[in-house]
Amino acid sequence: MLQEIFASPVEDKIFYAVLVFSWTVYIWEAYLACRQRKIYRTTMHVPTELGKIMDSETFEKSRLYQLDKSNFGFWSGLYSEAEGTLILLLGGIPFLWKVSGILTARFGFGPEYEISQSLVFLMLATLFSAFTGLPWSLYNTFVIEEKHGFNQQTVGFFLKDALKKFAVTQCILLPVTSLLLYIIKIGGDYFFIYAWLFTLIVSLILVTIYADYIAPLFDKFTPLPDGELKSEIESMSKSICFPLTKIYVVEGSKRSSHSNAYFYGFFKNKRIVLFDTLLEDYSPLNKPGEKEPGTGEENEVAGNESKTKPKNKKQGCSNPEVLAVLGHELGHWKLGHTVKNIVISQMNSFLCFFLFAVLIGRKELFVAFGFHDTQPTLIGLMIIFQFIFSPYNELLSFCLTVLSRRFEFQADAFARNMGRSSELYSALIKLNKDNLGFPVADWLFSMWHYSHPPLLERLRALTGPKQD
Repeated sequence: MLQEIFASPVEDKIFYAVLVFSWTVYIWEAYLACRQRKIYRTTMHVPTELGKIMDSETFEKSRLYQLDKSNFGFWSGLYSEAEGTLILLLGGIPFLWKVSGILTARFGFGPEYEISQSLVFLMLATLFSAFTGLPWSLYNTFVIEEKHGFNQQTVGFFLKDALKKFAVTQCILLPVTSLLLYIIKIGGDYFFIYAWLFTLIVSLILVTIYADYIAPLFDKFTPLPDGELKSEIESMSKSICFPLTKIYVVEGSKRSSHSNAYFYGFFKNKRIVLFDTLLEDYSPLNKPGEKEPGTGEENEVAGNESKTKPKNKKQGCSNPEVLAVLGHELGHWKLGHTVKNIVISQMNSFLCFFLFAVLIGRKELFVAFGFHDTQPTLIGLMIIFQFIFSPYNELLSFCLTVLSRRFEFQADAFARNMGRSSELYSALIKLNKDNLGFPVADWLFSMWHYSHPPLLERLRALTGPKQD
């Protein structure tokens, strides 16, 4: 078998190399997940060093939640890998391209209208992906998340939301892709520079308009009411020269009881967005009159039960803790982490477009994936960016994960230097409980996957000697 592969044409070697690498990555990921599942199954009691920050009931709930997620991840990952392999082996990509050509021909567009055919191909591919992913998404939301008390959606809301997301995605993806393909076709020898500049401009525009025009299509954004919290946030922002213009609260509780916070915007137009589930005083899950579970403990996880069952009253963080969390987020801005990530992303994008320009003329790449007579630009982008660059993408992803953990420690230290160490300490514990994070991790799984340091490492850093 191996001798036949080595003696085969170069396009066959490329095809089998892509398949082998894809399954190698899958097996590696499955091995890491297996190591972590072993931790979930065998760590039945709260470790001694966690005794003061996590009760046994919350520990058990988080263990079962993460075990369910890991088991789900195994089966969904196996399906995804098998589906991708079958698509390649059965010639799914050239088949879909042929179907796209038939559909465009019915409207009077021949093979010379490559961009039109590319857009039809892209729409059909995303539609196929949406349909095959829907059962998995439904199971994750209405079985796993529901079982552990996080889901707040009805099936009708979920399906309506999915349709809306698909429509918005197409409205953005199709025009952007058509312009990118046009730029590549007319750009001459230096098209990769123009293509990179175009994607840079598009990404900056999307980041700028997302929270103002796209996100409100799905969630309700309201200005944070005047009061102590708003005044404190504005004061803290001013103290580090953060050009804050608006503070929003997003109604994340209608989807899930998970919590989050972020900021966005460029130059002197920064906005902060807080999920209502992050704010103890604003979370609908803390409404008066809702019954508490039998334990009655305030700091237990909100949303342990199904949405049809009683909720715990104290989800989210107090105002000082919210300020500490924002101190961490603003630390990312003050320390230049956001700019550094943008620079790294754009350097990578430029490199990829340059290598794409070098490789796009290689016919064997197209023949390897079933395109013997045509070399469509969109297919070239898919083959090179998704398949040929996959080893590089895996290496880059790991390096960015390591860098992200370093940035998180630095942002924690920034909040600590602002005098918010104890508040951030308690906020991290609350958020871990609210989101049912499991505080024990296999070292190899953590090193490969965790973009944020494990909880215990962050807490130790907050209480240890100060570092630069």
